[in-house]
Amino acid sequence: MMPTSDRMSLPVSDPSPQQRGGAAAGEQRLFKGSTMTSRGAYAAVSYMSCAVMLVLFNKAALSSYSFPSANVITLFQMICSCSFLYILRRWKIISFTSGDTSSSSSSITDNSNSTTFLSLQTLIQTSPLALTYLLYMLATMESVRGVNVPMYTTLRRTTVVFTMFVEFILIGQKYSRSVIGSVGLIVFGAFVAGSRDLSFDAYGYSIVFLSNITTAIYLATISRIGKSSGLNSFGLMWCNGILCGPVLLFWTLIRGDLRMTMDFPYLFAPGFMIVLLLSCMLAFLLNYSIFLNTTLNSAVTQTICGNLKDLFTISLGWMFFGGLPFDLLNVMGQLLGFIGSGLYAYFKLFGK
Repeated sequence: MMPTSDRMSLPVSDPSPQQRGGAAAGEQRLFKGSTMTSRGAYAAVSYMSCAVMLVLFNKAALSSYSFPSANVITLFQMICSCSFLYILRRWKIISFTSGDTSSSSSSITDNSNSTTFLSLQTLIQTSPLALTYLLYMLATMESVRGVNVPMYTTLRRTTVVFTMFVEFILIGQKYSRSVIGSVGLIVFGAFVAGSRDLSFDAYGYSIVFLSNITTAIYLATISRIGKSSGLNSFGLMWCNGILCGPVLLFWTLIRGDLRMTMDFPYLFAPGFMIVLLLSCMLAFLLNYSIFLNTTLNSAVTQTICGNLKDLFTISLGWMFFGGLPFDLLNVMGQLLGFIGSGLYAYFKLFGK
């Protein structure tokens, strides 16, 4: 039997300072002068791939099968993620802490004999992450109601600006002029894409901007707590799940979403169950890649990846589900956003 120290493990976060000296070739920079490691690039690509596929499966569940509650799907995904993490940690395939899994500290108890695997102090330390996630989730769901889809997409693209501002406030992160210029091109392209729908709705606009702020705070909190708590991506996911799960369960209960789910006629249909299972598996991989991408790279990189992901989502959504009319300004705006995202990736990779 393979010793514990030699057991194959999944990538979780940046190596600790003690490990950096013996880092493998995979931890080296992609190019000379690059600010991104190969693992960081893999994390970014993994996030975009999982995000596009998850949107398509969620679209199939909510539209093709007319499932009544997105909150219940989120709850199922969270339960499955916690279950996967529990099994993987119990079998010692993964660890919840950074660095050497055999080491321990006063603030982290990564004990396989414990039900929660982590100390109460660690859960309290990561509670801001759960709070910002709940605020982000509620604001995002509410933001869709009062604004049409083109304008919603336009305003949501400005999240990257809020993220840069929040990162500067929380951790003092600064960016070069070339990066700021590429972000400006993304925002400009977003407003070009939505210029035909500049119908002002004070409440709708304010909720979307509130959603942008909560998204920026959530991603910046992942970056900050991921570096200060001693937890890796799996540990952050575990804390977020066991803190948010009961709250989300209570929310779906008082809203009547669970009753609607029990009355759903296709709940046990094989096709719907397959779609729901794949959605839960992809949600686990997506959450992992979000935490990994944000901790390995930055919150702004995560937001830029979200913009790039939108382009592929729109293209595949039009191919599989249709319903998207052709508009020249929209296409030009999307192209400008794609070019801006590509420039950001270039500056990030080559350290410009």
